[in-house]
Amino acid sequence: MDKEILFFEPVHKEMIWGTEDWVIAAHNNGDCKVKEGKFKGKTLSELWWDRLDLFGNMESDRFPLLLKVIDAKDDLSIQVHPDDAYASKHENGSFGKTECWYILDCKEDATLVIGHNAKSREELCKLIDNHNFKYLIKEVPIKKGDFVQIPPGTVHAIKGGVKILETQQNSDITYRVYDYDRLQDGKPRQMHVEQSKAVINIPGDSTKILQTSNEEGLHELVACDHYTVYKLNVRNQADLREELSKCTSSNEPDLSADDVMSGFLMISVTDGAGLINGKPIHAGQTFLVTAGEGDITFGGTMTLIISTPAQSS
Repeated sequence: MDKEILFFEPVHKEMIWGTEDWVIAAHNNGDCKVKEGKFKGKTLSELWWDRLDLFGNMESDRFPLLLKVIDAKDDLSIQVHPDDAYASKHENGSFGKTECWYILDCKEDATLVIGHNAKSREELCKLIDNHNFKYLIKEVPIKKGDFVQIPPGTVHAIKGGVKILETQQNSDITYRVYDYDRLQDGKPRQMHVEQSKAVINIPGDSTKILQTSNEEGLHELVACDHYTVYKLNVRNQADLREELSKCTSSNEPDLSADDVMSGFLMISVTDGAGLINGKPIHAGQTFLVTAGEGDITFGGTMTLIISTPAQSS
């Protein structure tokens, strides 16, 4: 079966702080439809159940990942996500949420909230109860092209003036710790203070900002139990199988280029323009390359973020 390139209609969400586009999603709260080709009009969920071969016959009871573009005009709430065990028990069998952010663009002197300063759960709870968030949270400087992995239990918030590409588990569980006392439709937004206290990691300062490379070729950004994310800088031509063979995964060192190519890939063009297997693509586009035989070749001058599910997902 030859690989196919699937483009989807994003699920657009207007939020109190800006906009959120679910660009590849198969969730009850957002299920993308194929935009063109022989699967036009089919949702990603339908394809998952009807044509599992397109996804390498993965052993999972649902599509494993979700890809978003978040454009924050104002600060998002200070929040945290649960892990799989907590979400499965307390959120009706949902996945938890491990996620990562690639900074597509940001204002000068931009920051993110990543981590906290509490030394114990007792101190954490006291700081939250007293709304002493100025002391509790940590802010870190960022610039375009930076990358950060957000494990479950990490206190975090995207700040206004930041646009990100988010790769995450297929989950919509967010616990808001604090939302600046904002009103939505005249009412305070729902908070999840007790759940947050239960799942926030202690200590909370292990997450680091990665300054990604602009050098030609493929660079692994993160490999975890749920996904691997790469940055590919194309400068004229690139063959993905060859690039993967040069790039050993830090999470699964025995994973070969053929293993990765046998599954599906989610690809976002973040800068530039060019071709994938002869098909024109440009910045701002996101698509899914199905599993199957055949190579993936790129031409042009562009930067791409490539996400693939962990083999064990």
